[in-house]
Amino acid sequence: MSAVRFPFFALVGLVVGSAPVATVTATVRPSILFIAADDLRADLGCYGHPEVKTPHLDALARRGVLFERAYCQQAVCNPSRASIMTGRRPDTLRVWNLQTHFRETLPDVVTLPQAFKQAGSTSVGLGKLFHNQSGPRRPPFPFSDPPSWSREPRFAEGAHWQDWVVPGDAAGPKAKGGPVQCLDVSDEAYFDGQIAASAVAALREFAGSREPFFLGVGFWKPHLPFNAPKRYWDLYDRTKLAPPDPAAAPAGAPALAAHPWQELRGYAGMPKSGPLTPAQTAELRHGYLAAISFLDAQVGRVLAELERTGLAANTVVVFWSDHGFHLGEHDLWAKTSNYELDARVPLIIAAPGVARAGGRTAGLTELIDVYPTLTALAGLAADPALEGRSLVPQLREPSAPGKPFALSQHPRPAYGTATHMGYSLRDDRYRYIEWRELSTGVVAARELYDHRTDPKETVNRAAEPVHRPVIDALAAELSAVAPTVRP
Repeated sequence: MSAVRFPFFALVGLVVGSAPVATVTATVRPSILFIAADDLRADLGCYGHPEVKTPHLDALARRGVLFERAYCQQAVCNPSRASIMTGRRPDTLRVWNLQTHFRETLPDVVTLPQAFKQAGSTSVGLGKLFHNQSGPRRPPFPFSDPPSWSREPRFAEGAHWQDWVVPGDAAGPKAKGGPVQCLDVSDEAYFDGQIAASAVAALREFAGSREPFFLGVGFWKPHLPFNAPKRYWDLYDRTKLAPPDPAAAPAGAPALAAHPWQELRGYAGMPKSGPLTPAQTAELRHGYLAAISFLDAQVGRVLAELERTGLAANTVVVFWSDHGFHLGEHDLWAKTSNYELDARVPLIIAAPGVARAGGRTAGLTELIDVYPTLTALAGLAADPALEGRSLVPQLREPSAPGKPFALSQHPRPAYGTATHMGYSLRDDRYRYIEWRELSTGVVAARELYDHRTDPKETVNRAAEPVHRPVIDALAAELSAVAPTVRP
C-alpha cells in the first residue's frame, strides 16, 4: 500500500503501536478538534438508527472512520472522562465515582490536552470535557483542570439541571425542573448553543494565527434534562417512535446488574419508585431524540466554521461520547450498568490524508485508545504509561484487526460507598461480567451474553453447563487483565 500523506506533513511510514506518524515542527503539527457528547449512545443515522436525524454527524462519518464497536471504561461521567483524558483505566486512576478528581490520586499525570499544550499547541476547552461539578470548586483541584488548558475554560462548571429556560427569562441558572422541556426558543437559549457559538469564535481566532491548536468542545446534550428548542422536537412524531426493546431485565440476571434509576427519579414529576407510565416513557424517548438532533446541529455549526476558515485540511476531528444510556430497555433508565447500551459509544475520527474517508471498522476499540491515537497523528512521543493503543492502523485500513477485548466496569451501588465491582469483558462474541465483593475479591455473581445469538442481551447464559468452557476461558482472561482493586 502506498504511503498516505497528511497535507503539509512529512510522514515517517506505517504506524506500529503508538509510534509517531508525523515529523513534528511548530508549523506542521496538525490541530485537533475534540468534540464530546454526554450520555449519547450509538443512536446516530450513520450507526444505522432508523429514527434519529443527525445529518451533520453522518457527514462527518463520510469523511472519516466510524468505529462500530467502541466502548467506554466506566459508564458514568467522571470516571469515563478522566479515563479518556488521561489514557488510563479507572482502576489505575482510582476514580470510580463523581466526586474524586484524578489529580487527587495521580497529581502529576499529563492529560491529553496538556500533552498538546506542552508540545506548543494552544489548548482551549469549552463546555463539559472533564466532569463538571455544581457548587463550590473542590480545592485544590477544579474539575475543569486548569493545567490542561492555555486559558481558563468556559462552560466547564455547573449542573445539567441548570440548563433550563424559564419563558421570558433565558438568563442564569434555574431551579431543577422536569426531565424535558420543549420551547420555541433559539439554540443559544441553552448551553449547547452558547458552547457552539464560542467554538465558532475560537476557530476564527485560530484561523488568524495559523498556529496549531487543541480545541476541546464538550456539549452537554443529550444528558438529562432532555431540553431542546421546539423545532428539534418537531422532527419526530411521538406516536411512531419505537418503544423500549427489550423492556424487561435480562432473564437470569443478578440483582447486582440493575440499579434504581436514581438520576431520572431526581427530576420533578418522576416517580420515586416503580415504573413510568407509557406516556412518560414515550415523552422521554422523544426528548432524547430531540436532544440528539439539537446536539447534531451544534456540531454542524462548528464543523461548518472549520471548513469556512480553511482549517479543516490540517485538523484532526474526533467525535465521541463518554458512555451510552438506557431509555427503558432492560427495565433501566440512564447509565451506570455494564450492558452494551451503556458501555458502547459512538466514535468517529476524521484525519485528513490518513483516515480512509467513509471507512467503518468493526474491530473492538476503547476510549483509552484515543489519547495514543492523537499523539501518534501529531508526531508526539509515545507515553509508555498510557493503557490504550493507537488506532492509526484502523484509520489507514478499517479492516485491520481491533483489540481482543474491551474492558468496562461499574461499582454497586452505583452511587455511594461501593461493596461490589462489576468487571465486564467484551470480546468478539461474548460479554462476560463478574460481580466481585470488594472486601474479598470473591465473585458473587456472573453474567454471560452471546452477541451472536442475543445481540440485545436478553438472557444471561452464565448458569448453563454448556457454556462452562467459555466462562472458564473468559474468567481466566478477565482475572489476568482486571484483578480486583480495593478502594
